[in-house]
Amino acid sequence: MIRINLLAGERGRAKKKGGAFEAGQKITVACSAILVLTVVGVGWRYWALGRESARIDAEIASAQQETVRLHSIIQQVQQFEQRRAQLQERVTLIERLRKGQTGPVHMLDQISRALPPMLWLTEVKENDKVPGEVSIEGRCTTLTGLSDFVKNLQDSGYFKRSVEIVNSTTEVIPQAPGSLIKFQLRAVFQPPEGKKQGP
Repeated sequence: MIRINLLAGERGRAKKKGGAFEAGQKITVACSAILVLTVVGVGWRYWALGRESARIDAEIASAQQETVRLHSIIQQVQQFEQRRAQLQERVTLIERLRKGQTGPVHMLDQISRALPPMLWLTEVKENDKVPGEVSIEGRCTTLTGLSDFVKNLQDSGYFKRSVEIVNSTTEVIPQAPGSLIKFQLRAVFQPPEGKKQGP
């Protein structure tokens, strides 16, 4: 009887199939390892980008808070600048008024010194269009008093020589002296250069 060993052939085939299976397993393990490493790499990159994004968001929020704070400071500075400009304008106006107040004081002082007896004033008005020009209205009992007043104004040195009588009229009154002279003068106030204007 002839015995044929068929198992040995099948064993060889099984060994060949087992080697092919091991190679497939190695490829699968390698692909799985590559896939796992790729997933880990992508996950790490996602996590790193998330952290970077959170850090940038925090910096943006901080910068926005700083911008709001600085904006309020800028508004306060602008308000202080406006207030300072207003105060500077007031100081300038006050200084200008102080410099200009001595002229009217001297003018009224010289007019009051030039008044003769029995003459009184009803209105003293400065012309806005012509600097220094003054209109004086009043009443007196005699024409001599009026001419003395004009002469006293010219002699004071504070008025130009062209003090002129614009008009004069006589008013009849029932009491003594019986008549009054109503007059209007025009004069130009100009302090002499040698005299200093002080308060």
